[in-house]
Amino acid sequence: MSEHDASRREFLRRAAVGAGAVAGAGIVPEALAESPQQDKQSKPEASAASHTQSNGEGLGAFFNREDAATVAAFTERLMPGAPGKPGAREAGVLNYIDLALAGAYADLQDFYRRGLAELDQYCRRTYREPFVRLDVRQQEAVITALEEDKATEFAWPTAQAFFNTLRTHTMEGMFADPIYGGNRDFAGWRLVGFPGAQAIFTSTDMQSKQAFTRAPIIGLQAQGKKA
Repeated sequence: MSEHDASRREFLRRAAVGAGAVAGAGIVPEALAESPQQDKQSKPEASAASHTQSNGEGLGAFFNREDAATVAAFTERLMPGAPGKPGAREAGVLNYIDLALAGAYADLQDFYRRGLAELDQYCRRTYREPFVRLDVRQQEAVITALEEDKATEFAWPTAQAFFNTLRTHTMEGMFADPIYGGNRDFAGWRLVGFPGAQAIFTSTDMQSKQAFTRAPIIGLQAQGKKA
């Protein structure tokens, strides 16, 4: 993993902790204001669809195969994996976004359709290939252009708005409760040392400044199955 990838992972990890992502709700909802057509909703609601439509590929809820591949590649560049440190792909971020857009974030469907189409136009005009076929250096250059709002093919959403929303949803998919379709195997929680819904914390646990690692880590989904 490159130095750039490592710094991006650390930025998102610290941002998630600072925004209270480990609480499993309301990660960074201010990014939802990027589109004038959106209502501010904190998280996709837990539903039966969250349990049954999760297929590991992010297909079947909203994205077609091409868009799913693009979002998977883009989010992996935002939160790249490393040996022993799962990234967006391993954590199921694509599945989280796919389910969210078919549910509580349905008002963002057009935002994503237009944004992905504009991203494709920009990549083909600049590199003559879609985003998924670009090498890592080119993908990083594209993401930087979006972040700095320099991709001229974007009208609505703007390049920066599209980048900010995808970054926000990547963080949500990494660090929200697994019931929403991401944070597979509690990868994000383990990354930031969040213990989940432990039955009890000892006085030693409460006083310790070290990352909490005691098993088991239990999410809302597991708790619901026991009810």
